[in-house]
Amino acid sequence: MPEIGEDLRRALSAVAEVPRLLVASDFDGTIAPIVANPADARPLAAAADALGALAALRSTTAALISGRALRDLSVLSGAPADVHLVGSHGSEFDAGFLDAVDESARALLADLEETMAALAQRYPGASIETKPVSVAFHVRNTAPEQAAQALDAALDAVRDWDVHITEGKAVREFAVIDTDKGEALQLLRRQDEADAVVFFGDDVTDEKAFARLDDTDVGVKVGPGPTRAAYRVQTPDDVAAALLFLRDARRRWAES
Repeated sequence: MPEIGEDLRRALSAVAEVPRLLVASDFDGTIAPIVANPADARPLAAAADALGALAALRSTTAALISGRALRDLSVLSGAPADVHLVGSHGSEFDAGFLDAVDESARALLADLEETMAALAQRYPGASIETKPVSVAFHVRNTAPEQAAQALDAALDAVRDWDVHITEGKAVREFAVIDTDKGEALQLLRRQDEADAVVFFGDDVTDEKAFARLDDTDVGVKVGPGPTRAAYRVQTPDDVAAALLFLRDARRRWAES
């Protein structure tokens, strides 16, 4: 298991002693390594076990906040019932939708699915993922010289549509309602009256969550790229190591 940096160890040791703690993480690229076929993604056992153990401790809440549809996140993560699940970039909670999806939004979603499916046929390796409130256009398996062109074509196809666009790594997602991981994190914080939050994320969509953190919180960016997070690790294995460290520190606090 990799060793995490001393600065992150100090931050996690301190946050582990707050009265009420919320620990949240993205899924793909964070506790689950990126894979070519999204349906094959699975969390690292150490990370999943640590998150589940944190959720079982007193005054501690654990959550996964993902761009995945809630139903897929539930199946792929294998998370226990006491780990909260938030799907579709914050619009889908395990307790139900934040916003009602009306008939016009469902019709728009059907048009999005049809348009993106037709576009994917033009670019070998491109694929779509239909979720309850959005359609994701994936180009991870598209030839590099065509990936950017395919993403631009997807944007052009709906330029005049009333959709909300989220940029990700090798994906562009089009939602029929506004979604935000940062707002989802804040909702969980308020519901659990958390005194501090620890959040792990790797993608540009996670920056909205990092932007909501304050001085008492700990944000951890996974991998390269600009970020608002105060700390950085390189791989999902590092996330697992950090979660195990936090689990042990929080357990000592809980048993004291």
